[in-house]
Amino acid sequence: MVKHIVSFKFLPEAEGRTRQENACIAAQMLCDLQGKVPMLLSSEVHLNSAKADQSNYDLILISEFESFEALNEYIVHPLHKAVGEFLKGVRESRSCVDYEY
Repeated sequence: MVKHIVSFKFLPEAEGRTRQENACIAAQMLCDLQGKVPMLLSSEVHLNSAKADQSNYDLILISEFESFEALNEYIVHPLHKAVGEFLKGVRESRSCVDYEY
């Protein structure tokens, strides 16, 4: 099994929306992948709390795959690529950790 953990920090403003608005749109897009991308076994998407330090990253994705091969198939899946295209225009930075367990 492979766990894929990605964090995103959004630009203060992009495409006419605030950082929080774009984070919410991205969160919904990522949630919508569940059940539509067959190799995605499970996923969780969480937004940084308004009570937390606002210098934190804004969104985290935690997803699971059977193998690195499945993760690599997910990365090039058209629905996932569409989310990636949205994120490119609204994110400031991204960090990722993938590990087997």
